[in-house]
Amino acid sequence: MSATGVDQAVGMSLVVFSLVLFTYYSVWVIVLPFVDSGHVLHQYFLPREYSVILPGIAAVILLLCIGAFTAVIMWKSRKPKKVD
Repeated sequence: MSATGVDQAVGMSLVVFSLVLFTYYSVWVIVLPFVDSGHVLHQYFLPREYSVILPGIAAVILLLCIGAFTAVIMWKSRKPKKVD
C-alpha cells in the first residue's frame, strides 16, 4: 500500500519541523554559550534555563501519554469475568 499525496505532505512537514526544531535547539545549547551575551543572536532564543526545563516538561508529557495509551489498551483488552 503506497502513501497518498496527503500522507506524504504530512510526513514531509513533520520531517521539516523536526529538522528545524533540532537545529534551533542545537544552536541554542551548543553554540550560544560561546557567543557574547550582547550579540544580536541572543534575542532569538529563550534564557538558557529553559533549555533544560522545556525538554523535561516534554519528557513528562510524553511519558504520561504513553502511560495513558497503555492503560487504555489494557482496559479495552481485559476479558470479562465468568460468573458460575
